[in-house]
Amino acid sequence: MRVGGTGRRSLLLLALAALLSACAAAPRKADAPSDTLALPLGEFRFEHSAKDAPAAAMVRLAVEHAGPRLARWGSFQEPVTLVIHPNHAALERAAHRSGYDFLRAWARYEQVEVQSPRTWTRAGATQKQVDELLLHELTHSLMWQTSATASDWTRKGIPLWFSEGMASYTAGQGYRVPSLEDLSRFLHDSPQADPLARAEALYETQNATVYGAAHHAFTFLMERYGEARVRGILAAMRRGQDFPGGFLEAIGLPVDAFLRDFRRYVFLRGFKGGRVTPPPAPPRPERRGIPGIPQFTPPTTTHSPTSTPLETTPGAPSPTS
Repeated sequence: MRVGGTGRRSLLLLALAALLSACAAAPRKADAPSDTLALPLGEFRFEHSAKDAPAAAMVRLAVEHAGPRLARWGSFQEPVTLVIHPNHAALERAAHRSGYDFLRAWARYEQVEVQSPRTWTRAGATQKQVDELLLHELTHSLMWQTSATASDWTRKGIPLWFSEGMASYTAGQGYRVPSLEDLSRFLHDSPQADPLARAEALYETQNATVYGAAHHAFTFLMERYGEARVRGILAAMRRGQDFPGGFLEAIGLPVDAFLRDFRRYVFLRGFKGGRVTPPPAPPRPERRGIPGIPQFTPPTTTHSPTSTPLETTPGAPSPTS
């Protein structure tokens, strides 16, 4: 085919060649019955190349396995398309994220980008690994669909600690993140770094800490206030509230107050059954004093914090982790 020249025929041929090239590089569309999965939870569609048909079968099975655990949060309002990309570079392009070597999938309101499980390692991924990842990512999509519409889901202001914490909690990924003790040490050693309120700023440099704080904060929320009230946050947003408004309506206190409670719980190691509020100050001794009574000695701690968490109101007994 001649591609030189400036005539109209040449321009048309160039445009046709570019279109055919783009179509060849695109994943196969979900146009066959085997590429659609209908569950009580919702409808799922799969796009992949012929080479990734076995990988697509793993992803499809993972969606089936995820159904019962996702159902606690509701059902999908719109079909979800799972696009299986042939390699990591293709996933990063689709997710508009560069340099995220750990990334294996990226969820949106009605689409999940997935790196083909056959490329996760030299030996590929196991079904258990794919199950865990898809449960995490589909929790994101379900959270957005139960709390918003396709036109306003990006404007609800859902913080990273809630979205990542909900996904990690649902997928049972607590074993993957730093412990509450690790988080307590971080708060003592880095009093100016807040992995909850400033999660986005710390995401690239303190990724593990951010995910750990999110998982533990959401667990704390579930244990203290219960699943029904957490679902109430999503329902309130669906009715028109943003995240702060929905949280206040369902939980009964502002988000900042809840986060202060959680920071105090972690900072003072309430998860170990100790105090979650500082001990009361001893009474001032009389000017003359009483001989033989020793002075009050503050209890020793593992760390010597340079600052204390923000003040908050006492709450109910802290949950165990």
